[in-house]
Amino acid sequence: MQNAPVSLKIEKLAHCKGMPQYASGGAAGLDLCLASETPVTVKAGDRAKLPTGIKVEIPQGFEGQVRPRSGLAANYGISLTNCIGTVDCDYRGEVMALIINHGHEDYTFQPGDRIAQLVITPVITVSIQEVDNVGETARGEGGFGSTGKNLLSV
Repeated sequence: MQNAPVSLKIEKLAHCKGMPQYASGGAAGLDLCLASETPVTVKAGDRAKLPTGIKVEIPQGFEGQVRPRSGLAANYGISLTNCIGTVDCDYRGEVMALIINHGHEDYTFQPGDRIAQLVITPVITVSIQEVDNVGETARGEGGFGSTGKNLLSV
């Protein structure tokens, strides 16, 4: 069962090198391109804020998630500094990708290269209820590997 499409309004800025698009019929994310006139090199271990050349109008009740591209991560160690960047529905600035190079070599993006992807997803808002204590569970306060092999040693 396929959901009805949600309308996403996109303003193409003058420096945009390509509108976001789905790479395949089953893709969850829209590819975002580098909006630059010249190549951008991110040195090994460094970070960069890369422009996409677009502004978006995300419908109320949704968010945009800027996510890394798996091919860049697997092949070159390129990811996002914030893992997933949130674009709130009331944000109207240019969408940026906060890139980090975890690789051992510098990586150069060419103008128009796909640098990240944008996934539009529903947001559930909650009402906060302050309580004296939260409910108990069998797990309790166990975390950081407590339900399996403990990977951290302190």
